[in-house]
Amino acid sequence: MTQVRRALARLYDACGFAAGLFMVAIFVTIVIQIFGPIVGYIFRVGDELSGYFMAASFFLALAHTFGRGEHIRVGLILERLTGRARRGLEIWSLAAGSLFAALFGFYSARMCWVSYQLNDVSTGLVPFKLWIPQLGMAIGGTVFAIAMIEQLLVALAGGAIVESKTRE
Repeated sequence: MTQVRRALARLYDACGFAAGLFMVAIFVTIVIQIFGPIVGYIFRVGDELSGYFMAASFFLALAHTFGRGEHIRVGLILERLTGRARRGLEIWSLAAGSLFAALFGFYSARMCWVSYQLNDVSTGLVPFKLWIPQLGMAIGGTVFAIAMIEQLLVALAGGAIVESKTRE
């Protein structure tokens, strides 16, 4: 494995770790909402924060789970192919997925930047600056695009394609 691929693997793992931290933050928020009223504390922004944490967790986990073959793939056509036909379809799928992931990463980063420039805030009880929760989506989407492109380049160079560990 080259140094670049090792560095990318560490990036994917770091995003996976951050996603796990956001999952813990969701848990803590829910616990505060459940037990807060018992001690006289009402956590009014808990739902909003949990939603932001969930979005960040989801998007940050994309590259990490993709690199480990944990994404669910529907292989209705792929399972029936073998050899060059199967590899060709997998490369085509990786190319299409890379394109869509790159577009998503670009436009989510752009949305985050525009929210920052406009000083856009949420409409909830507490006006959160929207670029902050959008940052998790922008980073996660961009790192996922990098992971897809990396896998495409590996496949084009004749390397192994990450197989899905889950069954359809």
